[in-house]
Amino acid sequence: LSGAVVDKTFRAGEKVTSVRLERRPVNYSYTDGQLYYFMDANTFAMIPLAGDVIGEDQLKYLKENMECEGLVHDESVIAVDLPQFVELSVSETDPGVRGDTAQGGTKPATLETGAVVQVPLFIEIGDVVKVDRTEDKYLTRVTG
Repeated sequence: LSGAVVDKTFRAGEKVTSVRLERRPVNYSYTDGQLYYFMDANTFAMIPLAGDVIGEDQLKYLKENMECEGLVHDESVIAVDLPQFVELSVSETDPGVRGDTAQGGTKPATLETGAVVQVPLFIEIGDVVKVDRTEDKYLTRVTG
């Protein structure tokens, strides 16, 4: 369940138990500080998950009502994948001052979820930006 790759050698004739995994749409609802609650889009059941199941790299982009994909085994969600591209508003950034940059420079911006990414100098507080969360990389401004 950690996502790690494990090498395992099996002898001829050894039996391996097959596991049925299913992907299901889930929507992030809220956190109580310890658990993160997702709603199964098919059954409307609430699914509590610990932060380490979701992963620190994904938690920094998790936003209320975000559509995600749950990995289900035996009717239990064992992992959640956020969309690769997320649209979030900029909550904090310095004013863009070009100074002596000949070509477009960048500056750090804190997004509404607390994630920090490098953005172009023209991005301002309140702008909505599209980010590739797998690379922590700004892609484009959605609104401004």
